[in-house]
Amino acid sequence: MYKLDLYIIKKFLGTFVFMIMAFLVIAVVFDLSEKIDDFIKHDVSFRRIFTQYYFNFVLYLGNLLSPVLVFLTVILVTSSMAQKSELIAILSGGISYFRILRPYFIAASILTLFTLGIAHYLLPNANKERLAFEEGIVSNKFNISEENLHREVAPGEIAYFQSITASKSVGYKFSLEFWDNEGRLRSKLIAAKARYYPEELKWELTNVQIRKIDHLGNESIQTIERMDTVMNFKITDFGQRVEAAMTLGNRELDAFINEQKASGSDKVTYFLIEKYSRTSNAFAIIVLTLIGVSVSSRKTRGGTGLHIALGVLIGFVYIFAMKMAAVSATNAGVSPMLAVWLPNILFSIIAVFLYFRAPK
Repeated sequence: MYKLDLYIIKKFLGTFVFMIMAFLVIAVVFDLSEKIDDFIKHDVSFRRIFTQYYFNFVLYLGNLLSPVLVFLTVILVTSSMAQKSELIAILSGGISYFRILRPYFIAASILTLFTLGIAHYLLPNANKERLAFEEGIVSNKFNISEENLHREVAPGEIAYFQSITASKSVGYKFSLEFWDNEGRLRSKLIAAKARYYPEELKWELTNVQIRKIDHLGNESIQTIERMDTVMNFKITDFGQRVEAAMTLGNRELDAFINEQKASGSDKVTYFLIEKYSRTSNAFAIIVLTLIGVSVSSRKTRGGTGLHIALGVLIGFVYIFAMKMAAVSATNAGVSPMLAVWLPNILFSIIAVFLYFRAPK
């Protein structure tokens, strides 16, 4: 029995390592052909390209593709055993179908733990280096496309821009409100345009109106054509690359999410999806392993090719379900945790159904 376990585990892990290395080599070749002009333009050394960028790129892509590649691995290994009548011989020897699943789940659990470790501990630093390299070498200008942006820049201080042109560090129809501890507006600054100078850490405001309200409710208004001032926020605080969440460890990510919630950021959902997907992506390996064994353990005329085609189809459906769940969380108001785990829940139901339908 232990020989059977070792036989299947070796085939499982060996085939997976081969497949993921083949996919990553192809991905690196395509990515290099796309970015080679940028590398030459900036005169980046060969060592820096592969140690700072492609090493981290491979880690990121491998972790992202691991569930689907595990699924294809299970399809390939199990289908091969089915076509050689190995599974028929094992079942005929009195070994139950449930018992055959044990080595599959041992190997899948090893890969799940490995993926969890990478996602939670290694990948944030790898993404930090990779994204820093991309921002410095590959054209990737900072842009803020959203409008009507509100941020709590300090307790009781609410800043607003109707729109921002990040490339020029200019915001339009700016206002800054100051509220007291009792929730009463004490003063409000309004400007038609606000330009930020990052070198001097100052703001230039145009067509300014300052409205002040004292504790008795008396109001005074002051108009200034142009003024320079210092405020405790930058133009980039009103925009945030979604990928920035990928560079944070678990504790940093939680603190960052709380900070974004307090500031009124509209990208909190993206950061919550990143947080929950670090775990759900790894547990998809278990679900897809059961599906893979169930659909490929039957000997068919189409052979391994038919099983692989079916596996690719199911893999694409799974990826599509993940994307649709993320879209529903960001646009339809679905809970990010539910959206991230929903594909695993649905495919778990499918996996159980296919398991009971599999030939035993």
